[in-house]
Amino acid sequence: MADSRKTLLITGFVICILIAVLIDLFIGLIALVILAAIFMSLRIMADSADLPNISAFLQEDAKGIWVVNRGNATAYSIRVALVPLDLEFTIPKLEMDGRTQFPLDMMVENVKVVVQYTNDSGVEYSDSYKLSALGEDDDDLLKPVFPLFKWK
Repeated sequence: MADSRKTLLITGFVICILIAVLIDLFIGLIALVILAAIFMSLRIMADSADLPNISAFLQEDAKGIWVVNRGNATAYSIRVALVPLDLEFTIPKLEMDGRTQFPLDMMVENVKVVVQYTNDSGVEYSDSYKLSALGEDDDDLLKPVFPLFKWK
């Protein structure tokens, strides 16, 4: 754990004890719950650092593939494979919010894109996307991760 987080946790815990002893026990417990929420938020932020997120999109005219990095870190050695077309291409590096284009020599109706990439630390990631020129893509930002009810 980083020194700043340890200092924050110890200082907050001491303040919670002082509030519980000097003012009121329940207010001290409320402050402790708020401190726990702040600490969990800091832990989640630390876990989500250095995560590239590569997405692939089909161009409007279906004659090319856009590769976009939506993550918060640079992605390295990106390998993109177009499954039924038997095409592969590599991108050495893609910065945060960066995008690059791979032109195709023919129009594509349906294709599955398999993307493999690494981050700064060398951790490997892999994703696959179904792309369609007819509007039936896998990439819908509003689609729930765990759909409880019928989707659309």
